[in-house]
Amino acid sequence: MTQPDATPDHTPETTHSGYELQGEHDVRGSALVDWDFAAAAASRIVPPGPKTAHGEIETLVAALRAAAQRAVDPVSTTARMETPPGTPPALVVDRPGWIKANAASMGAMLAPVLDEVVAKKRKADRERAQGKGKEVAELGATAQKVGATITGTEVAGMLSWLSTKVLGQYDLAPQGTPRLMFVAPNILGVERELDVDPADFRLWVAMHEETHRVQFTAVPWLRQFIIDKARSIGAEVMPEPDQMADRLKEIVSALPGVVRGDTDITQVLATPEQRVKLAEVTAVMSLLEGHADVVMDEVGPQVIPTVAEIRAKFTQRRKGASNVDKMLRRLLGMEAKMRQYKDGAVFVRTVVDQVGVDGFNQVWTSPETLPLPTEIADPSAWVTRVHG
Repeated sequence: MTQPDATPDHTPETTHSGYELQGEHDVRGSALVDWDFAAAAASRIVPPGPKTAHGEIETLVAALRAAAQRAVDPVSTTARMETPPGTPPALVVDRPGWIKANAASMGAMLAPVLDEVVAKKRKADRERAQGKGKEVAELGATAQKVGATITGTEVAGMLSWLSTKVLGQYDLAPQGTPRLMFVAPNILGVERELDVDPADFRLWVAMHEETHRVQFTAVPWLRQFIIDKARSIGAEVMPEPDQMADRLKEIVSALPGVVRGDTDITQVLATPEQRVKLAEVTAVMSLLEGHADVVMDEVGPQVIPTVAEIRAKFTQRRKGASNVDKMLRRLLGMEAKMRQYKDGAVFVRTVVDQVGVDGFNQVWTSPETLPLPTEIADPSAWVTRVHG
């Protein structure tokens, strides 16, 4: 029998979006997705993870907490950045725990975007109705609740699949307290699959995620910058109500290219103007992921003796996904994320070679010193712009 996953720490944040259905004429766009339903449904259908004895679960949870602590000083020394005192410790969660936290964060991230979409739709409907001398009928709360449940079902499938892939995450938690999380069953499964030293692998993963934590805690403006950018792009990518049908046709016709890997899902969803803004955010995400990859490897064998073996096997694993897995990654935009690790790491290493770690860390000075999309592929251009 499959044993339960690692026992999660319990996040204090609420899992709903903060909005309740109030009446026939007071339904917000943030109620378009029932996030509580999505989290509950995803938790029911997600596979439980690798088989393991109860005692091994407790040992794994303790080991991951210890690895998170051990990663702090090497990351700080290597990155020359420090996590401020009082930052909450890492959480060790199972797959349902990850689903619960991410449903809450997604709901909080998208609430303003969906509110804006519904407000635009309501305004367009009213203008159209007034032009014809008619009264506009509001969508009833009951009908909207049914729609939210249907949408929540779709989100549940996505959350369920993603929860089996993620090893660790720094949750920006727009609705509450950001936290570092490790998904215990996924880490256990991958270390078994790769046949690597468990202690080294857990510490290696912790190095990557601790780097993300130090990025967002040592650079005070970065978290809100990312949240605001994501919300802004989300609102812009949503088509105007009168353009919805045409945009859906364009997306459907382009999906075969996404499945084949000819294009990326974000490119399908966006207009040319929106792609420019997406490229700016992609450059920043490439920086964050590449920096974390560089730091986790630069810590070196004096801290993680088998780091070279782990990196080689992990890189090969990224290439060896099944066809179905690759298709899902493309449809969710995760193939682009894989490229971010590589492109960002090249950028970081090249800049450090030219101006050193302290010179590279000028990237965190302000939004204006973040790399432009063209600079990720041409690090010397960033050095020239920022350092002269």
